Amino acid sequence: MASSASKAQIIDGTAIAKSIREEVAGKIKSLQSQFPRFKPQLAIIQAGARPDSAVYVRMKAKAAEEVGIAFKHVTLPEDAEVNDIVDIVQKLNEDDSVSGILVQLPLGPHVGADGERTVTEAISPQKDVDGFHAYNIGHLSSRASEPLFTPCTPTGVIHLLDSTGVKISGSRAVVLGRSDIVGSPVAAMLRHRDATVTQCHSRTQNLPDIVKEADIIVSAIGKPQYVQGSWIKPGAVVIDVGTNYIPDATKKSGQRLVGDVDFDSAAAVASHITPVPGGVGPMTVAMLMSNTLKAAERLWEEARSRRVKPLKLNVLEKVPSDIAISEAQTPKPVAQLAHELGVHPDELESYGKYKAKVELSILDRLAHRKDGKYIIIAGITPTPLGEGKSTTTIGLAQALGAHLGRPAFACVRQPSQGPTFGIKGGAAGGGYSQVIPMDEVWAQFNLHLTGDIHAVTAANNLLAAALDARMFHEATQSDKALYSRLVPAKKGKREFAPLMFKRLKKLGIDKTNPDDLTPEEINRFARLDVDPETITWNRVIDVNDRHLRKITIGQNPTEQGHTRVTGFDIAVASECMAVLALTTDLADMRERLGAMVVATSKRGEPITADDLGVGGALAVLMKDAIKPNLMQTLEGTPVFVHAGPFANIAHGNSSILADRVALKLAGTEEGDSSDRVGYVLTEGGFGADMGMEKFCNIKCRVSGLKPDATVIVATTRALKMHGGGPDVTPGKPLHDTYTKEDLVTLKEGCKNLAKHIENARKFGVKVIVAINQFASDTEAELQLVKEEALAAGADAAVVSNHWAKGGAGARDLAEAVIATCEGSSNFKFLYDLELPIEKKIEIISKEIYGADGIELSELAQKQVETYTRQGYGNLPICMAKTQYSFSHDPKLKGVPTGFTIPIRAVRLSAGAGFLYPIVGDMQTMPGLGTRPGFWEVGLDPETGRVIGLF
Repeated sequence: MASSASKAQIIDGTAIAKSIREEVAGKIKSLQSQFPRFKPQLAIIQAGARPDSAVYVRMKAKAAEEVGIAFKHVTLPEDAEVNDIVDIVQKLNEDDSVSGILVQLPLGPHVGADGERTVTEAISPQKDVDGFHAYNIGHLSSRASEPLFTPCTPTGVIHLLDSTGVKISGSRAVVLGRSDIVGSPVAAMLRHRDATVTQCHSRTQNLPDIVKEADIIVSAIGKPQYVQGSWIKPGAVVIDVGTNYIPDATKKSGQRLVGDVDFDSAAAVASHITPVPGGVGPMTVAMLMSNTLKAAERLWEEARSRRVKPLKLNVLEKVPSDIAISEAQTPKPVAQLAHELGVHPDELESYGKYKAKVELSILDRLAHRKDGKYIIIAGITPTPLGEGKSTTTIGLAQALGAHLGRPAFACVRQPSQGPTFGIKGGAAGGGYSQVIPMDEVWAQFNLHLTGDIHAVTAANNLLAAALDARMFHEATQSDKALYSRLVPAKKGKREFAPLMFKRLKKLGIDKTNPDDLTPEEINRFARLDVDPETITWNRVIDVNDRHLRKITIGQNPTEQGHTRVTGFDIAVASECMAVLALTTDLADMRERLGAMVVATSKRGEPITADDLGVGGALAVLMKDAIKPNLMQTLEGTPVFVHAGPFANIAHGNSSILADRVALKLAGTEEGDSSDRVGYVLTEGGFGADMGMEKFCNIKCRVSGLKPDATVIVATTRALKMHGGGPDVTPGKPLHDTYTKEDLVTLKEGCKNLAKHIENARKFGVKVIVAINQFASDTEAELQLVKEEALAAGADAAVVSNHWAKGGAGARDLAEAVIATCEGSSNFKFLYDLELPIEKKIEIISKEIYGADGIELSELAQKQVETYTRQGYGNLPICMAKTQYSFSHDPKLKGVPTGFTIPIRAVRLSAGAGFLYPIVGDMQTMPGLGTRPGFWEVGLDPETGRVIGLF
């Protein structure tokens, strides 16, 4: 301490505050040089226009500008109600661009202390840069915790004390004042620094004697020049927080600003003292800037961290049934999972506790992020023995997310409920690599989920109903009557519906007044003149019902004899489902639905949903279905379940939108290191020759996304079947070939795997082979598959035991995926869209299937010519063929050669945006077997739980 004879050293708060602001500005610039999108922002809410409040707000705005903090000033009328202010605070809480929030007090005269507390308590503790929230004040008062922020003025006081070099620990400190704004927080902060603190107030007795004992004095009582030099121990440090005005005739304003301490007498005995003004005042604003930077850094890091908290698996040596494993695990609420992923509450639409839809607005919020790594999960040519593609997708996601700490998303299709009841089982993985909870998954994932398939069904059937109704009305009315009903007069005036202008433009009729059309134009506009022989649009239902494959409609006498033969497809075979899977946003879905072609007119023109006037209604029916569905794996990592198009007559992949949302959530900010990148595993239907080829040539063309790698899943058993192993008969034991070592058969079967690797290489993607391990596999067999895969050109081949061990069993596979995906993608398409339709079909058949060529039927040739003439010749090709062979014959296993692909017909999916050549007899409505899966399915009447699962 300084001696009593010396004059106190002035603590220059203005200079210290300036150095703090410069430090803040320097740190912001440094962070922005690495992360250009790092932009701290301070929001101040001000009710009314009190001159003193306006001055304070201007000071803060000026300081923010100086240091590089964006400033948002929200002004409200003086009579703004507390609830209205709270609503604004909540919006600022949810605004990612706002780092800190401050409410300038006082509010209007009608708002009392309780109202002010309600408003300040509404501020998120993470954005409470004033440090007044009960969370922060409470943590400040506890020795066992640290607040997110300390109040600005008290923090400035401590900073000023530190600037003197005086040791706080062990000193005696007296705090005059007990306000929540200065006195109490300062006392708490001094206690945290191990000072012995006495807090005085208006009722304190013998105040001068108490002050006389203090090594440190902090005064915040609002009494001008109250503390006298005679009270102060020589050498004490004095921090004067008071701001009081006293009369002063020498000043233009007639008054001057003084503190609580009589400066002249105190300065004669103190070692250090703060002046008023120029002491504590500037520090308050400087510390506000420091707190705002701290808030911005914390929120920035939190937004980038995206750490999923894994669920612990209790892995048993003897793997229980899938349902037993699922029931032993407690999933996390989907809202918690979404929070861990960085999905905002207003971007989540919950459907119960464990599933939710994610709003597409998240794509706009995260548009700046660089996408994560994109991996297509494919397989060898399917066999009845299965290759475990879904299980591998889930197990790999668990390994990446729960064991390696990387953001990892599985994106899978929603299964159709028809096959679920027809063939017992679902598509949710298995063993210790599943989507959970299974009772929810099986009864929801495989049945209703969030109603997307029902929406597709409703849209499809509305279009079918519109088509048949239009044909009926055209057949039973004159042009005049038909036109009058299509464009009725309302209050004596006719007006075209907005969608009708699209048809007028298509017909080349440049008129907007319905009364101006000529009779010939009325005929062309009102009559679609559907050629019944060209109708391609069936009704759909999500049930395996073989007797609906061919039906006759219109048999009721009310239809006046206008019957026709048609049929039902399974719901997921609807083009509406393919549109859902390939759409890129709501507007795109609306256009695609309207562009769907249902038939050809007798004039040879394509007839679309918009021609029928129903495109907008279809979009309304599917407006919620467009949002991806969020669920989780056994280990708490995220799964997007969205869309379920057939993998033979359609492209067999989950939605573009689910992939895009996942890629952004797994993505990185500019300046992030490579170890922050996440992974999106999207599954392609059937073998790589089907799902992967269509993923690359169709899905990636529409999305503009480029895969970084493909994982091809294989098992020794399935490969043995391709190597000539005996047929498998349901209900009979497997032949020894499949349960015992057989390297000869296995090596022959590896040719199928090699062909898939070769095909993947043609798209320029890296290839990882996942060998899905069975308990009966021998080391020699697993080693053989690895050697054959690498010899065929795979970048890596890894044995994975995720079914038995969960993510831990796929850890080596996950590490191989990370290593292989380093660097950029060299993805390319197999063919140019501008090639003739027939040539594109030929390229796929020769390059992917290994065919000698193709042969178009007379019907197929005619359809190719029609589609080319109608302007659809530049669409990609979606081959509709058996999944059980590279060829058109499901009996030909391995790598067949010397065959020609017969094209029976070519169909158009104009809305989805592809042509699908039909190879052989493709069934679009499955049937039920003698003993369907529904025999085992039921409900427990006491708990309401689904029973009979797997």
